[in-house]
Amino acid sequence: MSNELQAAVESGPPIVNHGKLRSAGVLFALAFPSIITWAYFVLAGRYSTGAQQATFSVVKVVQFAFTIVWVWLVLREPLRTGKLSAKGVLLGAVFSLVVVGAGWLVFDRVLRDAAVFANASALVRDKIGGFGIDSIWKYAVLAGFYSLCHSLLEEYYWRWFVFRQLRQLVPLWPAIIVSALGFMGHHVIVLNEFFREAPWLAWLLSSAVAVGGAFWAWLYERTGSILGPWISHLLIDAGIFWVGYDLLRTVIST
Repeated sequence: MSNELQAAVESGPPIVNHGKLRSAGVLFALAFPSIITWAYFVLAGRYSTGAQQATFSVVKVVQFAFTIVWVWLVLREPLRTGKLSAKGVLLGAVFSLVVVGAGWLVFDRVLRDAAVFANASALVRDKIGGFGIDSIWKYAVLAGFYSLCHSLLEEYYWRWFVFRQLRQLVPLWPAIIVSALGFMGHHVIVLNEFFREAPWLAWLLSSAVAVGGAFWAWLYERTGSILGPWISHLLIDAGIFWVGYDLLRTVIST
């Protein structure tokens, strides 16, 4: 056996470098939510309730299934989710309660009677009406789904996949910042639809979303568990839907 062949046998199969595949997956995951938000929230808004609901369902299934397919079938890595730990839950909850409390005070004392919020209320009503949300109980179901389920799926998508993949490509703070900006992206589209007459407010609120995304990525890095970021995310989503209810309670039926 030649020296070259013997060395190849002893060294075993070549190690595959997943850097390019990992980068491609992250780039897609960063951009895809903004693309599908435009599809179901803006483009499909011109069509029937059924079309909007179908579009939303399909694109969301694709979004959340992508991460599993990419990790398991493309990168061929185990689907490690880590252990759920209560570590960080209290810190995440305190962060969210401070944010929700401060946000409610600003809304109640400064923005409630502002013309921009009066216009946003009409736009929110039209938008949720397009999804078939025309009563308080349907709104409550929507709020429950987003606060409990969608927040968990977003943490799995943005922290477990996007941030965790970035951590294998770049140092901690670049990974936090990039994942937070990606998380902010699709919120810009949603908020610009509601605050068309005040784009500065849409960008201000979107920046707050990026701060939340950065905090949750940092918390995930610190604890290794998705539980703390999820509870924190859940509380903020619940607070947002409470503000939404305050805007809509006089115009949707019981």
